[in-house]
Amino acid sequence: MLREIRDLGFEYAELSHGIRLSLVPGILDAVDAGEIKICSLHNFCPLPIGVTHASPNVFKFTALDPRERESALRHTLKTLEFAERVHAPLVVLHLGEVEMKEYTDTLIEMTEEGQRDTPKYQRLCAEVDERRELRKTQHIMLAYDMLRRIAEQAAARNIKLGIENREAIEEIPFEGDFPFFFREFDTEVVRYWHDTGHAQIKENLGFISHTIHLESLAGFVAGFHVHDVEFPAHDHRPPGQGTIDFAALKPYVKPEHPKVLELHPNLPSEAVLAGLAHIKSIWGES
Repeated sequence: MLREIRDLGFEYAELSHGIRLSLVPGILDAVDAGEIKICSLHNFCPLPIGVTHASPNVFKFTALDPRERESALRHTLKTLEFAERVHAPLVVLHLGEVEMKEYTDTLIEMTEEGQRDTPKYQRLCAEVDERRELRKTQHIMLAYDMLRRIAEQAAARNIKLGIENREAIEEIPFEGDFPFFFREFDTEVVRYWHDTGHAQIKENLGFISHTIHLESLAGFVAGFHVHDVEFPAHDHRPPGQGTIDFAALKPYVKPEHPKVLELHPNLPSEAVLAGLAHIKSIWGES
């Protein structure tokens, strides 16, 4: 796996939330041999025992069940240990969600059917906002408590935590809450991880402006997941095969930011390289 990534010309790779325990020995051999460097891990990595597919939300920091929260903590600490072992300086985290009726798929379907400007869609969005605000406080406090404990362990290992923006309407932090989040976590350990696809989906659903959202958090950015979106929510496309205005994002992309191509696993190598060439033509080589 890592040799294929290297042979495509990449010096660094992210280890994502689909890494099975059986892959770990080979990964360690590749890293120790200097075949590739690891820029980041995505929680949970490696996968918890018994989980056989990519499951970044299998345990939630926001769960009301304390046993689930403790499982989330335990496996996140294992991810930090693995990150330290492979010399990765950052771990990407999902914080969790507000327990409520799920609206995201319905909003996507309505947008795909051209109903975004209808009164029905606007009423549904208002209902989403009302229910999120009504239910969020307990879940946010639980997540913040967990994050403080994790950040302490990350700091001891000199690892940063990248809090990822999410495409699901129910997941936290909500875009309007990010400024308050970074007042609560005013530390170099806890940073913002910008996923271009997730932000574009939220724009397509009418909840944010992608560029304005990134601009508002530019001072906190630690890195990027880079992929394109075919309207309204078909993501993990190579840059250039969707609707994202990557040129508008360029002012907020810095050389020190890792830019991880997060693409659909079925893409042929030629599509990966074409996407890489496209994003380099806009953002430059760094």
